[in-house]
Amino acid sequence: MRIKYNAPTVLTYALLCAAVLILSQTIFQGLVEKWFMVPGKGHFSSGNFRHWFSLLSHIAGHADWNHLLSNFAFILLIGPILEESYGSYSLLFMILITALVTGLLNVFFFRTALMGASGVVFMMILLASFTNFNRGEIPLTFILVLLLYLGKELVNAFGSNNISEFAHIAGGFCGSLFGFFRLPKR
Repeated sequence: MRIKYNAPTVLTYALLCAAVLILSQTIFQGLVEKWFMVPGKGHFSSGNFRHWFSLLSHIAGHADWNHLLSNFAFILLIGPILEESYGSYSLLFMILITALVTGLLNVFFFRTALMGASGVVFMMILLASFTNFNRGEIPLTFILVLLLYLGKELVNAFGSNNISEFAHIAGGFCGSLFGFFRLPKR
């Protein structure tokens, strides 16, 4: 028996996030805040390369190990199934589009900074409900996941916390669109 690198996109992404957090907590303190966090509304500078980079890189930055592990418990569980269904490059494309959408929404509408993979998590959760659907059908699993996960986020959005429920909702919206318009490879 041998160990197989079975989901290259998901595993590479997980290793990248862990490396960013390790480096930020040891050799390059402040790395996450400088390179892996999207500034909020009014703080984005179009002349600052780091701000443009962070529109995609924010999904690799995490505040601490609990933040990283809570995101990657889902990503490592759901991601390999999606990568097998959609392909490594398609899943990477979906992850990057979700990062860009959540990053841009943060810059345009929210004053607080954004970091973490939770938008990607919610994209994957909603996308997973589409892996075995046929054109012209709406999977009941999608409806239930939409109601349970995104419904909870809508309710939580009215509370006071440091969690960006909008990124969860936007990620779920991206996953829904990918599911409707992108058929899994067979």
